[in-house]
This record gives sequence, C-alpha cells and structure tokens, in this order.
Amino acid sequence: MMYPFLTLADETEITYSEMKSDGTVKVYIETPDEHDGFHNAVCWLPKYRWEEIHGYSDEEIEGYKGLLKNNVNLIKELSNKDCNV
Repeated sequence: MMYPFLTLADETEITYSEMKSDGTVKVYIETPDEHDGFHNAVCWLPKYRWEEIHGYSDEEIEGYKGLLKNNVNLIKELSNKDCNV
C-alpha cells in the first residue's frame, strides 16, 4: 500500500510504502504532463536506488533526490508507523 506524503505546486505527488522487512521504503513520484500523461520514478530508501524513471530530466531527479534526503527521517518514521497500524 502507498501513502500520500507531499503534493508540490506543479501537482507532483510523492507517496511512500510501509517499511519492508529489510528496512527499505519505496517512494513513488508522479507528475501529470499534458503531452506524456505522467512522468514518474521510483526511489528505494535508504540507499536512494532509482528505477523506472520516465519523463524526468537528470536535473529534475537531482531535485527530487535533495527533497528526499531532506525528508528521509520523516518518511522512514511514517513508513514504520504505517506498517504497525
């Protein structure tokens, strides 16, 4: 299950999963785009392993990396809480 974390001004949605048994958390980023439908990417925390990147530039991914690094502790705390509900 994915939980909402943040909606940015450009309508980018950032969601996260519950913490997996190995301590990882899946973060999914999705931005609506009038030409492509959606741009999206997956980042696995805490190693910041990116996959399934579609439509985002390298510069945009760098921006999302910074956002996630600034919020990793909160995301991990929330994901751990959500798996214990």
